[in-house]
Amino acid sequence: MRGLTDSAWARFAARRLLRLLFSVWVLLTAAFLMIHLIPGDPVRAALGVTAPADLVNARREQLGLNDPLWSQYAHYFGDLFTGRFGTSTVSGLPVSQVIADRYPATLELAVYAFLVAVAVSIPLGLTMAVLTRAGRRRRLELGFTSTSVLLGTVPEFLIGAALVYVFAVRLGLAPIAGRSGPSSYVLPVLALAIGPAAVLARITRVETLAVLEADFIRTARAKRIPDRRLYLRHALPNSLTATVTVAGLLLGGLVAATVLVENVFAWPGLGSTIVSSILAKDYPVVQAIVLVYGLGVLLVNLVVDVGLALLDPRSTIRES
Repeated sequence: MRGLTDSAWARFAARRLLRLLFSVWVLLTAAFLMIHLIPGDPVRAALGVTAPADLVNARREQLGLNDPLWSQYAHYFGDLFTGRFGTSTVSGLPVSQVIADRYPATLELAVYAFLVAVAVSIPLGLTMAVLTRAGRRRRLELGFTSTSVLLGTVPEFLIGAALVYVFAVRLGLAPIAGRSGPSSYVLPVLALAIGPAAVLARITRVETLAVLEADFIRTARAKRIPDRRLYLRHALPNSLTATVTVAGLLLGGLVAATVLVENVFAWPGLGSTIVSSILAKDYPVVQAIVLVYGLGVLLVNLVVDVGLALLDPRSTIRES
């Protein structure tokens, strides 16, 4: 049995690694073609229609856009493996420097929002499952379900705008915009966390309700195990599989959601940078940020797959 399990884990790792490598190649190729599929000359668009032809040609030569497509593709991969993302057509700064300056602010928002969403949703979902199991407290169940569905469907930037109006403009309890201290994190983190927390809480409740009806829970009740131990040590761990899956997907979504939320709060991260770069037609910067977001989502999905395999190794054996 141990040999079978080891073999299953080896096949699982090989399949996930191949899937990741293929996904990364597709992402890199799509990002490379992005500039070449845009109608017109991206350098001319970035410098403006009044820019001298000599300046446009010099910038195209600097970016390597005059080389054959296959040569650009080869140099593109070579530059990526050596950590070079090109040069901004607007500022003239290395794109890697732009990302290094802005990425920490985006990552902070996404990670803090994820931690807040998990810290709120799992206890809330477990509590609601305990309170509403076996058809009890119908009104509480209806109110929780309706509220969680509503909050889970409202876009993050609308929640952010509402938070700014209530807590920053009307009450003056938090800064309206910018990244100026601990208090400036509160509203953008809440804007990102409220929707995912509502979704995770609803899923946790549903999964916990199913676990509470399982035979091993009835056996534990018959042994007069204290409720706190019953719920935390027996019910909760067995109800987290679906929650972990959705949480991982939501983490990838949180990184993407920062694009709009950062613009609501004038947050100096990649989200606001990619919007300003699109408006300025600074395509090398846009290309690199798309890569960063895409690689982030792929890595999150890989972590989720590994986490699920560790939580339920039997599913790994069956899949392999």
